[in-house]
Amino acid sequence: MIARIWRGWTKRADAETYEEMLRNEIFPGIAARKIAGYRGAELFVREDGDEVEFVTLLRFDSMDAVKEFAGADAGKPVIYPNAESLIARTERARHYRIAI
Repeated sequence: MIARIWRGWTKRADAETYEEMLRNEIFPGIAARKIAGYRGAELFVREDGDEVEFVTLLRFDSMDAVKEFAGADAGKPVIYPNAESLIARTERARHYRIAI
């Protein structure tokens, strides 16, 4: 099992809107893609100075499934077009083998 962990930040004023978008549009949209090996998502949110940090953890059976989700550059952030204006900054996604 592979964990895809991505970190992004919004301005405080955009945090509630982005969180709702993740819950109501983005995560359901990922599930609707019916990617073989996609096993769900978790969301972690933390106030970080003048910004709010969002950490997403998506679980996949393999790196092949990750690449079906993200494309050939598996570490490239997948930002939905409606969310682009809400994201202040981001990092590349990282992938970990889930050991337990």
